[in-house]
Amino acid sequence: MRRWFFARKPDAGFVLTDFPATLLQAKVFDEWLETRGEVLSSVLAGRGAPAALVEHYGTLGLLQRPAIPAQP
Repeated sequence: MRRWFFARKPDAGFVLTDFPATLLQAKVFDEWLETRGEVLSSVLAGRGAPAALVEHYGTLGLLQRPAIPAQP
């Protein structure tokens, strides 16, 4: 993670798939970004995302709703 973070271009966006997978990972990642002066601007939760993560990022106001409804 550290190598990726420092290798990316400044002000470049990023996509992490299947991470964070737990609420603890999300909180540690949030603290890690904050320590480095970075913030998340939005979070997209895919189908099957843990409810705790959806609630965490929803509470922070970062969770974006998908434009396309999920297929049944």
